[in-house]
Amino acid sequence: MALDLATTGATSVAIAHVIQLAVAPVFLLTGVASLLGVLSNRLARIVDRARRLEAQLGTDDPVHAEQLHRMLRQQAGRARLINWAIGLCIATAILVASVVVTLFVSSLVGLNLSAVVATLFITAMLALISSLLIALREMYLATSQLRIGQPEGSPKNKPVLLSSDKAG
Repeated sequence: MALDLATTGATSVAIAHVIQLAVAPVFLLTGVASLLGVLSNRLARIVDRARRLEAQLGTDDPVHAEQLHRMLRQQAGRARLINWAIGLCIATAILVASVVVTLFVSSLVGLNLSAVVATLFITAMLALISSLLIALREMYLATSQLRIGQPEGSPKNKPVLLSSDKAG
């Protein structure tokens, strides 16, 4: 539905209608910006953790150094995933902003750009879905690397007994 603002004299009513059409994408941009903040914080935590691990490299024995190198590789993999998620999230924001611009251009010039708007929006949603799936993968990796209550060298699936769990 193209409003021909050029021939109607760009009335304030017509412009108000285009602004109404652009409100939903603008709210979507707010959500994408929040997601970017979350992803950036995750990346910062990964970098901080990697720096702490690197600081321990020179001070420990060779066996522990191999564990540190393994943990650093894990952090590097997580950082790569988060970087991809951030890139796709930024692409989403650019595409959604392009939807808003295209809506206004379509109305001002009097062209029917609905196919362009739909394509931009669908591409934005695909980028957002991809970003969320990659972020989910990174979160899975982060939780799979947790060793709550277990020393670093203990087997992954061996339960840790608490003093209240011991028979006797």
